[in-house]
Amino acid sequence: MSQNQIATHFQQSLAALERAANDAALLAVTSDIALAIVDAIRSGNKVLLIGNGGSAADAQHIASEIVGRYRKERPGYAAVALTTDTSALTAISNDYGFEQIFARQVESLGRPGDVLLALSTSGQSPNILAALAAARQRGLVIAGFTGLKGKSLHDVCDHLFVAPSDDTPVIQQIHMTAAHAICDSVERALADGVGDK
Repeated sequence: MSQNQIATHFQQSLAALERAANDAALLAVTSDIALAIVDAIRSGNKVLLIGNGGSAADAQHIASEIVGRYRKERPGYAAVALTTDTSALTAISNDYGFEQIFARQVESLGRPGDVLLALSTSGQSPNILAALAAARQRGLVIAGFTGLKGKSLHDVCDHLFVAPSDDTPVIQQIHMTAAHAICDSVERALADGVGDK
């Protein structure tokens, strides 16, 4: 790969991040997702995270920031990436079909007031859509992360972050930038008692 191609990749990523940084509605939904997570943790609830492929890795990354720490020393917060239990994933896939790998776990582990954070760059993955339906039935707060092709998720999410791109790698980069901002906001809010009732 030439240096020009590499520079082009950086420039495309930067342009998408700048669009996101200047989108007031996108910043507002990012804040809303952070507040939903703060409310859940304060209430003794948890965050469940799902995604496929690179988004599965992102779900695990975000969960680790919540359980461990992002920047501050503080108690661990409850978060589980539903992408990591190979026995559950293979058993559910074998017995019920791949479309049910997350829905079955949401049915088993989700409680009213939990947050389901679903990452899908296309917004069309059948296993993600099935999990969103299960989360709605169980009374979870649903936060979706997608790209421009996934805007239809507005109908099934309480909060939807739509990265301003249709390029999967760029969408994932924006998702992780937003996720880090959310983790930072959650830590600060809980440490500072913001929104205490």
